[in-house]
Amino acid sequence: MHHEIRRKDREITYTEAMELLECSEYGVLSTCGPDGQPYGIPLSYCVLNNAIYFHCALIGRKLLNIERENRVSFCVVGNTEVLPDQFATRYESGITSGRVEEVSGEERQQALEGLLAKYSEGYYSEGLDYIKAKDKLTRVFRVSIENISGKARR
Repeated sequence: MHHEIRRKDREITYTEAMELLECSEYGVLSTCGPDGQPYGIPLSYCVLNNAIYFHCALIGRKLLNIERENRVSFCVVGNTEVLPDQFATRYESGITSGRVEEVSGEERQQALEGLLAKYSEGYYSEGLDYIKAKDKLTRVFRVSIENISGKARR
């Protein structure tokens, strides 16, 4: 599924948008506060089984927001290069939207191991110990990918 894109000439395929999502270093999760105030926060994340997973502390503003409204947007930015003489920028970006919910059990462990594989490759066994040590201080969430779209100027 795709969001509506104004510049059709810049639209990238679903496959390219998913690859960008999977490969980006971080993304920005946007939630909506109880007063309608948008709130975007950069996150480390991983993609597994067509969903985005992230972990966080036990309390915080984004958690209050998603407890009230579970619809979120998540965006990533890939390679960029400013082209000053052309008054333009080369870029690639992807935007997803979906619903967020907390996960537990095996799915939670798989998500934490997915984060470990993405960000701490080469430290897997130490990472498993770290996950176990911080278990009670961590919540894990899944964003189902209901829509994804991407744009690029390359």
